[in-house]
Amino acid sequence: MSTRKRPHSPECELRADDRSTCDGREEVVLVGCDGTEQRLCPAHAAALWLTDPALRFSAKTRPQAVAAVMGQAFGGSR
Repeated sequence: MSTRKRPHSPECELRADDRSTCDGREEVVLVGCDGTEQRLCPAHAAALWLTDPALRFSAKTRPQAVAAVMGQAFGGSR
């Protein structure tokens, strides 16, 4: 049985080419009022979630990912 190693951070729609601003291992899916989904790293999800109260977490987002966003947003441990 082979084990696949996950990359350090998920494919984040807001990541720069060098991924220097991405942080976190979980994929977060935020949904806007129009139903548009954004797949983000916890760091970018926290920044957007704090600045746009209309965004909500999709049911596709695992509880660990929501916890990672809260840690990024409020300075908790990861």
